Amino acid sequence: MPLSAWYRCIRGCSGRHSVFDVIYRCPTCGGLLEVAHDTAALAERSGPEWRALFEQGLGTRDQGSGVWAKREWVLPQIRPENTITLGEGYTPLIHSPRLGRDLGVEDLWVKQCGVSHTGSFKDLGMTVLVSAVAQIIADGTGGVPPPVRAVACASTGDTSAALAAYAAAAGIPAIVFLPRGKITTAQLIQPISHGARVLALDTDFDGCMKIVKEVTQDNTIYLANSMNSLRVEGQKTVGVEIIQQLGWQVPDWIVLPSGNLGNVSALAKGLALAHELGVIDRVPRLVAAQAEAANPLYRAYLKGFERLEPVTAGPTAASAIRIGDPVSYEKAVVALRDFNGIVEQASEDELADAAALADRAGLYACPHTGVALAVAAKLARRGIIQGGQRVVVISTAHGLKFSEFKIGYHEGALADVIARRRNPPVELPADAGAVKAELDKWLRGVPARDD
Repeated sequence: MPLSAWYRCIRGCSGRHSVFDVIYRCPTCGGLLEVAHDTAALAERSGPEWRALFEQGLGTRDQGSGVWAKREWVLPQIRPENTITLGEGYTPLIHSPRLGRDLGVEDLWVKQCGVSHTGSFKDLGMTVLVSAVAQIIADGTGGVPPPVRAVACASTGDTSAALAAYAAAAGIPAIVFLPRGKITTAQLIQPISHGARVLALDTDFDGCMKIVKEVTQDNTIYLANSMNSLRVEGQKTVGVEIIQQLGWQVPDWIVLPSGNLGNVSALAKGLALAHELGVIDRVPRLVAAQAEAANPLYRAYLKGFERLEPVTAGPTAASAIRIGDPVSYEKAVVALRDFNGIVEQASEDELADAAALADRAGLYACPHTGVALAVAAKLARRGIIQGGQRVVVISTAHGLKFSEFKIGYHEGALADVIARRRNPPVELPADAGAVKAELDKWLRGVPARDD
């Protein structure tokens, strides 16, 4: 079954472009590109046959990767020797009834995308992009001489970590542009450790994005941000993986943190393809969850998506989605309309409280996951998410990358946050009597489990 994929304009301009061309926007209208697949060829397999193929499990076919396990839907032209994988995907989907009760979401599941090589969902897209660059370099292509010499991205932390790790695995130089002083130490040290050239600029993410787009006009430096459609192809597998983990049952809702908006369009793309090929019989509703301090999509949603009005993103603990001018806005709007989607926001207090509740349920959530959990709770309180409906919240990064946020919460030091669930250490003398007295007092105040 010969399969192929190519670039096309999301606005419908004619023409197709090779996925191995160094191109990010339509040369006719300037619109974003997307990767199109030969769905007629893909449809030669039935929905049940695709499910059976994807159920084959770990083995030589997928190289231990949840992304490349679905390579026919991702980028079929990548040769095995150019596949750069670090074992991404196959992340846990956890049913959390305790957290669901606390949030008022009866049937709550959390997709732990942060349980990945670099600690975030960005690995899913970066394996595809870096593999394509490896093949471009191997084949000596790339549109114009000289060939690609490096890959580059602007980042609020997680993208730079993923790019640096996969580029290091491929032996390709990586350049990352970071807003100085606006990412966590754990995020900063990742690209440094992987040998990337780290440029900390006196601006915010949107300023970094402006500069990286200018730098990558020289086609010898390949742009790795989410306006590059190759990343979407890897990130779209998370939706299919969720449904596979649910026994090919479709949840009613999927809620995810949203910043630059590549992830919401990627999720929709994978689910739409699964529906078109008969792998699933319906699609879920999508919820894009934004931080109140960085909410341009939410503001546009309130006006029927008439237009995007960029904002200057304010300080937020959800630093990875502190983006005021999202690159993938156009794609996200199409996705939300097609999936009867909703956009909602969460304040700093709401996201911190939801993350603390998740921690109490054993999940150790990043602040971005806190945004999505808080939004799910708000929609449940309004009756939009109804009792008995299955809700999947996508956790985009590991909480360990945001330990400063956790420490600030339990010290009561976060701005605009009432730390209702603070749990600071208790300092006592080294005396057994004092210890026993403290423990007795504490245990008398701990509620018994009711299940």
